[in-house]
Amino acid sequence: MSKKKQKNVFGEPLEDCSAEPLTGWFRDGCCNTDDNDRGYHTVCAKVTDDFLIWSKKVGNDLITPHPEFGFPGLKNGDQWCVCATWYARSIDEGVACPIYLKKTNIKTLKLIPIDKLKKHALDVY
Repeated sequence: MSKKKQKNVFGEPLEDCSAEPLTGWFRDGCCNTDDNDRGYHTVCAKVTDDFLIWSKKVGNDLITPHPEFGFPGLKNGDQWCVCATWYARSIDEGVACPIYLKKTNIKTLKLIPIDKLKKHALDVY
């Protein structure tokens, strides 16, 4: 399990992303991260079929289950801590899925500006 919860993109306590399926770099349901997380699993996304198909096509298969790694495989509507590196690319390629800003780690802002994130947010305030 991870240490205490980190901050979201607003500098507030990071909210849980998903317990079913159980997500996160630490599989703690939250988009917490550390220095070993090279892909920045920090964006809480509500994945869509278009995003999942695109992701698999470009080399990041989020559909196929890998129980040996605690990965159930994702389907349309699942919430998951996706890599900020891949999410940034999905924005550029026009296939970004909706995200939750209150559940997205502040470290995402090192790779994606808040204005770009807000365009895909389900919880802008």
